[in-house]
Amino acid sequence: MSQVYETTLPKLLLEQARRHGDRVALREKEWGVWQPFSWNEYLQAASEFAGGLKALGFGRGDIVILIGDNRPEWLWAELGIQALGGMALGLYQDATPDEVGYIFELAQAKMVIAEDQEQVDKILTLRQDLPDLKYIVYHDPKGLTPYDDQGLQSFDEIRAIGRDQASGFEAWVDELSPDDPCLIATTSGTTGRPKLAVMSHKNMLSMAANLGQADPKRDSDEFVSFLPLAWMGEQMMAVASALLFGFTVNFPEEPDTVQENIREIGPNLIFSPPRVWENLAAKVQVKIMETTPVKRLLYNLLLPWGTTWADRLLAGEPASFTERLKHGVADWLLFRALRDRLGFSNLRSASTGGAALGPDTFRFFHALGVNLKQIYGQTEIAGISCIHRDGAIDFDTVGEPIPGTEIKLSEQGEILSRSPAVFLGYYKNEAATAETLEDGWLLSGDAGYFKDNGQLVVIDRLKDVMQLNQGTRFSPQFMENKLKFSPFIREAVVLGEMRDSIAAIICIDAEIAGRWAESKLITYTTYQDLAAKDQIYELVAQEVRQINATLPAETRIKRFVLLFKELDADDGELTRTRKVRRKVVGERYGEVIEGLYSGKTSVELTACIQYQDGRTREMCGTMQLRDVE
Repeated sequence: MSQVYETTLPKLLLEQARRHGDRVALREKEWGVWQPFSWNEYLQAASEFAGGLKALGFGRGDIVILIGDNRPEWLWAELGIQALGGMALGLYQDATPDEVGYIFELAQAKMVIAEDQEQVDKILTLRQDLPDLKYIVYHDPKGLTPYDDQGLQSFDEIRAIGRDQASGFEAWVDELSPDDPCLIATTSGTTGRPKLAVMSHKNMLSMAANLGQADPKRDSDEFVSFLPLAWMGEQMMAVASALLFGFTVNFPEEPDTVQENIREIGPNLIFSPPRVWENLAAKVQVKIMETTPVKRLLYNLLLPWGTTWADRLLAGEPASFTERLKHGVADWLLFRALRDRLGFSNLRSASTGGAALGPDTFRFFHALGVNLKQIYGQTEIAGISCIHRDGAIDFDTVGEPIPGTEIKLSEQGEILSRSPAVFLGYYKNEAATAETLEDGWLLSGDAGYFKDNGQLVVIDRLKDVMQLNQGTRFSPQFMENKLKFSPFIREAVVLGEMRDSIAAIICIDAEIAGRWAESKLITYTTYQDLAAKDQIYELVAQEVRQINATLPAETRIKRFVLLFKELDADDGELTRTRKVRRKVVGERYGEVIEGLYSGKTSVELTACIQYQDGRTREMCGTMQLRDVE
């Protein structure tokens, strides 16, 4: 597959259009109807947009920022930008004005493609501080008719400007080199401001080709793109892999209709971060809690049959005749219907990446018959360096390196990777690039080791591995994943560095815990009120006790608190990919943490929360600090 390294993303678009022409490349659900776009239409839209950019003076080395939900226009624009030798830089649609302003200042972008009125308004509030910005392009005109701001244009207007020049698309693409930069991806920024990782065509396509060898893709496959296109994982699938293998990318109508739209499409491929799989598992468990006693009894009887069968299969051991029979019965009576309800009836390959997924969630989906695999990688290696192979899935590992990728461990146990997918460097940040790349090896910052079977185990971030006063080392991430398998727990932060015991800050899942409260006739008003209820504390305490029973005595959680608000990316407590910023949490909730370790039974806290429009307000309240017996 090395020949694909010597091409570019726009060139693949040309080749797919020649090969497949009128076959559906993209689908978008709009006004309740799936709207198809062929490969020819994909090429035409990208060509016209590229022509419009060229007419406006854009070309090699220019950065264009994109922000909004997943839409065909994002892909058309991205390929048009890249055809001229420019770089597409995606931002998360829920990014705050402060975050957006920081990226614009660093990138000095002259154009932003903002999906709708919400995103346009966000940019307009910052415009006086963005001297380089000349054009704001939108593709959903709703609410924007009365706007007359300078440089504000519709996506269709840019296409119309470029229609006469679109025929030059192939010539522009011929001037590109596989080593040219084509994409800038923001890093998760767990330790501060996100950095801008610059990727080449070769980076993206070598990753897609090597991933395809380990986890095959077909041109007849269907994929639903519902995670932010600013995330490298979505770029990996919806752009690089789709262009290389020619499968169809589907865009949901709205974020709220994703699950329904997945069921309508019945995808063959799905890739999601752990929070999506955790939420799906939690929703299934909630539905079972709310169903009839007979169905609940059936679920509680049959799920262990599926788990036993999955454990045998994944351990490489033959299942007995009785186990195979039980699994067949369970699949016919329950699992087949559950997969259909989730939209997984046609699913061949399911992957998770971006963070570690707890083994309990893994086991749950394999019991249902979902072939879920762990992916491991970083933005800086185009998203992936390892994946589980079919028939060699180990809940404790992230699989083996994909073809073309080397992995070794440093003396400190840090995971180092090398492949053609390793990025070009951080944009305007040579110091950070030098800290991350060493003789062609990418320093991940993750601690890990290889098992005897050759598969890689990721322990945690090297800086996050903790040690108790008595010397016991533990991974907070591992314990947080076990906590989040509970349907009632949305987020958790495990504490214990140089302490005598382990404690946890826990955020409840308001929707699921709220349903449980209503079923028990417990009244509440707000999230803060619900999280303060004694019955909710006891419910979570019971979940923690069950988790503690699976852990060594020295690493059990001794105390916990239910936070009176959710951890939020807008407040800087999580990254946009929902990774915990431990330093921020440690500083903001220092009083709570000290209370957990000083034996207090309650603590008064004032916290500042920030809305997406930049407004802030204070929250005050008393939180209970509970022991776990």
